[in-house]
Order: sequence, then C-alpha cells, then structure tokens
Amino acid sequence: MSDTEPTPLPGPVVRQLRSRAQKLDPVIKVGHAGITPALVKSLDEALVLHELVKVRLTDHKDQKKELARQLAAASHSHLVWLIGHCVVLFRERAKPATP
Repeated sequence: MSDTEPTPLPGPVVRQLRSRAQKLDPVIKVGHAGITPALVKSLDEALVLHELVKVRLTDHKDQKKELARQLAAASHSHLVWLIGHCVVLFRERAKPATP
C-alpha cells in the first residue's frame, strides 16, 4: 500500500455509507473525455462540500472498474461502491483545528 492510499474503511462504516449513497443523485458525470484535471478538481470540490459523492460513468462503461480506482486515487478518497454505472466515493472532511 502506498502512502497516498487511504486506509481501508471498517465494514460497518462502509455499510452505513452505502445506505446513505442510495439516496444520492450523481453530482459528477464522466463523459467521453474521461478523467480530466477539470473533472478531478470538480470531484475534489464536491468531496470537500459533501464527503460522500456519487459519480455517473456515461461513457467508457467497459472500463468502469479501472475508472473507479483512478477516480479514488486522483481524489485521495475511498471507493465505497461501484454499482451499475455509478461510483460512490468518500473522503472525510478535515477536522477544524481547535485553538
């Protein structure tokens, strides 16, 4: 495991995140251009705002497992779920420093 990969989430946490993800609508769509710097930036902003984000793969559906891993690595997030043509990613918000 490299230094950039987050530590695996415990099973109960993954189950709770999957439960929450069922109610989410995709906020990011990966189209024919694939994973671009602009898409990664948008994904990063969405993770900062929401922590749990659903991404729809509209193209490259035959490569969805690899794209899911690439999205998680590029955004330094956890791959929570790959269901159908949607990827669910989670990155915990940074805790504010207490003075």
